Amino acid sequence: MRKIQHRIEQEAALADYEAWWEREGKGISAAHDRAGTPWLRMFDVFGKRIDEVQCAPEYWTMLRRGYKAGVVWRAFKEQSLRSSFRIGYICSYFDPGLFCPYTVSLSTLLPLSKYGAEDVRARFIPNLLREDETVWQGATWMTESGGGSDLGTYVETVARRDGDRWLLTGDKYFTSNAIADVAVVAARPEGAAKGVRGLALYLVPKRREDGELNYGIRRIKDKIATRSVFTGEVELRDSEAYLLGNPEHGIYHILEVLNCSRVCNAIGSAALMQRALADAIAFANRRVAFGKPIGEQPLMRQQIRERVAEWETAHALAWESVLLFDEVWKETPPYSDRFHLFRIVVHLAKYWTAELAVRTAKWCMEVHGGMGTLAEFGVERWLREAMILAIWEGPPHRQILDGIEAMERKGAHRLLFEHLAPGAEAGELGDMVRRIEAHLTVAEDEREARAEAVFRDLAVFAGNALARKQRNLKSQI
Repeated sequence: MRKIQHRIEQEAALADYEAWWEREGKGISAAHDRAGTPWLRMFDVFGKRIDEVQCAPEYWTMLRRGYKAGVVWRAFKEQSLRSSFRIGYICSYFDPGLFCPYTVSLSTLLPLSKYGAEDVRARFIPNLLREDETVWQGATWMTESGGGSDLGTYVETVARRDGDRWLLTGDKYFTSNAIADVAVVAARPEGAAKGVRGLALYLVPKRREDGELNYGIRRIKDKIATRSVFTGEVELRDSEAYLLGNPEHGIYHILEVLNCSRVCNAIGSAALMQRALADAIAFANRRVAFGKPIGEQPLMRQQIRERVAEWETAHALAWESVLLFDEVWKETPPYSDRFHLFRIVVHLAKYWTAELAVRTAKWCMEVHGGMGTLAEFGVERWLREAMILAIWEGPPHRQILDGIEAMERKGAHRLLFEHLAPGAEAGELGDMVRRIEAHLTVAEDEREARAEAVFRDLAVFAGNALARKQRNLKSQI
């Protein structure tokens, strides 16, 4: 009975959150996007460094609604991530960029809860789990000016031991949620090996123990979209920090953070696709050309069917990554086969949902014709947002190569094929198995050169199999 009551309360909270977006949130979001990049006030009137981002107060109302709905705190209260991602899906349908602050807050909480020392957990976790407007925000800062994919080469931030804590010095170039109260940061301990094996993960609070700022914001990035998350450049100058976990496993901890964000990205992409489809179909059903609505004309009807089918595969891939992540998020190295299955699925999901989001958003603009190019109608925003979803948390190139590596080193493709078998057609499954096995045997350079076509087809195959599996389950209910 208690579980049923909890489920009812959960559904009511989600319905209330969605209703708020329809009633108020979408207008706030549109206005915030049109206003452009917020500005950074670095000093107060007395010349003291404060680093505050200035924007309309309605933005903060919009931001806090998701936290209050439980996008972070429900993960711990329910010991499941599913509600967090359902809230994220609703948010992304209206504002894909706003899901980013929630994403990085969750991606901060999870490694802190797993790898933080007991006193560090006790000090910081309760602040991230608050259910009111005083909630703390998290952030994940890895990338430096040299780039984000090759962390082993380009992370130059150095961590120096200082008693029970560490002092970090360096510069982070893309810092999503630069206004965070606490962030997880990739840095290299003094004397550590070069490359990714020498990196470790640290927790960096916004303020030092004496109350002064612990890091400085150099500027807020002027991006084409995702303006609902403040992306900046951050200066770390002997910034107080706390080591998370064993530094010998630092790169694994960093990858856990990235994979959490990739699941969120897949959910955001699927939600954006649904929004673009809804806008396009609504317009097509009312736009009359050559005597009847274009939505009733054969070519448009066929395009709509194809786009909806693509959304179904994206939706299936995204939610499969959520379900698998919900199973394995508490694991620590060495990981189980189930974790390696999650890893290949999240690479496929992040890659393919983002590619489809760009395609769908572009098509939505085309359906609207010239009106789709005008900022005043907001249709072009979905393409701007989708372009960023395809790039952050690792662009297609990174997802493809990391996915291939998971197959080579962990046999993740075999785990995947076993997992997909219930929804796959036998002939197609056999063909894909043979194709992947053959691909993994070719010379290294040729294997990489052919990787995109193989990975794309595997993503399509996986999405179709999962969508078919979901349809079969629904038909049995």
